[in-house]
Amino acid sequence: KYVHAFLPSRSVYTSGKASSAAGLTAAVQRDQDTGEYCIEAGALMLADNGICCIDEFDKMDPNDQVAIHEAMEQQTITMTKAGIQATLNARASILAAANPIYGRYDRSKTLKANVALSAPILSRFDLFFVVLDECDELADYNVAKHILDVHRCEDEAAQPPFTKKQMQRYIRLARTVNPKITPESQKVMVECYRKLRQGDTLGRSRTAYRITVRQLESMIRLSEALARLHMDDFVKPAYVREAFRLLRKSIIHVETEDVTFDDEIDENLGQNMEESNNDQDEEDERGNDAERHRGEYNPDEEAMETETNQQGGKNAVDNLENDGENESTQPPKKKARKGKKKTQITFEEYESISNAISTYLRSQENDIEQIYLTWRQTADWYLNQNEAQIGDSMDELRRLRRLTNLVIRRLITVDHVLIYIGGDNEENEEDREIAVHPNYDMM
Repeated sequence: KYVHAFLPSRSVYTSGKASSAAGLTAAVQRDQDTGEYCIEAGALMLADNGICCIDEFDKMDPNDQVAIHEAMEQQTITMTKAGIQATLNARASILAAANPIYGRYDRSKTLKANVALSAPILSRFDLFFVVLDECDELADYNVAKHILDVHRCEDEAAQPPFTKKQMQRYIRLARTVNPKITPESQKVMVECYRKLRQGDTLGRSRTAYRITVRQLESMIRLSEALARLHMDDFVKPAYVREAFRLLRKSIIHVETEDVTFDDEIDENLGQNMEESNNDQDEEDERGNDAERHRGEYNPDEEAMETETNQQGGKNAVDNLENDGENESTQPPKKKARKGKKKTQITFEEYESISNAISTYLRSQENDIEQIYLTWRQTADWYLNQNEAQIGDSMDELRRLRRLTNLVIRRLITVDHVLIYIGGDNEENEEDREIAVHPNYDMM
């Protein structure tokens, strides 16, 4: 409503439930006076070179949503009805608002699962902004105070730095600017698009829809809009980077969910890594005991051997007599079941650990010697970096070690960010060398 009132000349407001396909695009009707067929413009045609505001977009019928696919993709409307074939311009920006399916946005689900919109429609929008209704005492107080001030004294409630007429004049002037893309900006744009595609193929953003060429066109439009905003005749690389940041925040970061691990996968790793640290100490103790008692007379060992020889025959007879009874009376042993425990962390925490590990491994690979670290060395390095967080708590040390091993395993098996170096000759998985995937790019 505010955008429609702000630009009354080239803006059209409509509601999704009350809009049909013909009402949004165009309709062919018979003229009552002449009896000939004529075209009546819809909302998108009336908003040419302007903004079409659609409220309750998710309540629109799916058959009517299909009608605006061409208008959002090609900026035209093609009609073939009643012997009339025409291609009409619909160069309009669409500002749509939709509500979540269950009344509240669920952060653990994707944007597509929260809004009843199809994938083709979602991919045609440039930006998404999720407005979350979070309970905050200070924010609720400011909102309530502002609403009451508006009802009491509307003129004094808000004091913007610019008036409405000044903003309208500024927007009309900014629309006259036609910026051009420089070669430097073109290189940055290609690199940013490659990063978006890279993050999509490596599984870092599997909850989002696939990144296509439409997102590249969105980046071009956003870069040109930023250049018009600054009254610049050329698209600078800074504008492209800002457009890339907006796309990343809108497409990827909104659609993240918690990461769940299976603790059973990491039980053997944790035991092996803890036991390997104590194997050398145990071998040294056994070696010292063997050297200390070698060749010495031990009366306890001689008494044990004598007692064993005396009871040997009796035990053999008893075992033969009781074999049949034991097989018939003792029930079969049940196999012990391994319990699976779920470990769940937020996507931000998972991304923090994975970025730290990937950056460190890539820095070691870029050195002159090109050093490859093992799984164990990488986990030990991350634990040393969090020494302040661990402190003197052994429980925190074990928890963080288990979590680090789970993250490394997921980076190798699921996200394919890390890969093994060499063959499968090593017995222990944690002793194998790992490295960052050569096609993975640090963002």
